[in-house]
Amino acid sequence: MRAKDELGRRGETLAADYLVEHGYTILERNWRCRQGEIDVIAEHEGVTVFVEVKTRSGLRYGHPFEAITIAKLARLRRLASAWCDKAESKRRRIRIDAIGVVAAPRQPVLIEHLTGIF
Repeated sequence: MRAKDELGRRGETLAADYLVEHGYTILERNWRCRQGEIDVIAEHEGVTVFVEVKTRSGLRYGHPFEAITIAKLARLRRLASAWCDKAESKRRRIRIDAIGVVAAPRQPVLIEHLTGIF
C-alpha cells in the first residue's frame, strides 16, 4: 500500500471516530458506485450526512480543505443523490460536510469539521 493511501485510510478512521465521539452514527464508509466514492455516510439528529475527508501529513502543501474543489462538491452531491436513490427512505434531510485531518509525524492530530459545505 502506498504511503498516501495509508495516510488517507488513517484520516478516514480518525474522522469516523471523531464523528462517533460527537454523536453521529456511521452508516457506511467508502461507499462506492459507478460515479465515485463517498468517504463516510453518517446520521446525526435525523439528518443523513455525507462526509468528504481530506488528510494531510502537514500544511506544507496547503490545508486539507483546499483540495475540495467546486467540481468535487458537485460530484459529492451527485453521489449523495445516488446513495439516497438506493436507500430505503426517499424522504431524507441531507447535508454534505468536510473533515480535514492533519496528521503530522510526532505532532498531535488536528481535526477540523465543516458542516453544510454544499
